[in-house]
Amino acid sequence: MSVLAALLVTIGSVDLLRSLGPHPATARETRGLPALGLLLLLVVTATAGLLGTWGGVALTALAAAGLLAWTVAAERADAGSGHGLALSTFAAALLVQLAGSGWAPPVGGLLADWLAWSNLPWQPTPDHALLLAGLVLVQLATGNRLVRLVLVTTGALPARPVAGGVDGELRGGRLLGPLERLFILGLGLAGELTAAGLVIAAKGLIRWPELRSHASSDDSRRPSDIDKVTEYFLVGSFVSWLVALGALLLAS
Repeated sequence: MSVLAALLVTIGSVDLLRSLGPHPATARETRGLPALGLLLLLVVTATAGLLGTWGGVALTALAAAGLLAWTVAAERADAGSGHGLALSTFAAALLVQLAGSGWAPPVGGLLADWLAWSNLPWQPTPDHALLLAGLVLVQLATGNRLVRLVLVTTGALPARPVAGGVDGELRGGRLLGPLERLFILGLGLAGELTAAGLVIAAKGLIRWPELRSHASSDDSRRPSDIDKVTEYFLVGSFVSWLVALGALLLAS
């Protein structure tokens, strides 16, 4: 799964750079993202020695196509349309790499040489190190993007931000989500799945008072707001956990 790992590193890096820019971003500000993503994918695959076989070259070409499709579809979704298409594009890009993973060459090149030279306290294999890097990066901005896509597709969130909407009510999720996913992934890799379950349970307890605050029926808030906020919280949380657990499954 070496080329899959390179694709995850690239997607996670490009989405992270995109998230650090101004919001909402203009088409001019995001025009260079596809080219930047392709350049980064080429650098990662070349550094990892994945272009030395025909299988590696073919999978890298498929990864480039998947990366371009995801970048364009995700930007279109950010503009307010095509959320289901963006989700399908992301899933298809990963499934193609998984289906052809038997053709992927092992990680070598400069990355393997650096890992052998660095003598890290923990010494992963080059393949595992590249995969872990990709999975960690995907937990950040890409994870937030996937959560939002599912929320909009299921109707738990409007396609475009609305003043006073539920996504504004629970703003901390944009930061807590990546931290939570990284925490679950780290605990899972350490073999502490029980502790990861406690983290999930604690999130619900901590958020409960905030959710209950939306049950008030004063003049400025409708009683049904608690249903909307709870649906937003539950769907978003489950999708966020699935992103972390899916990464843990690939890592193991």
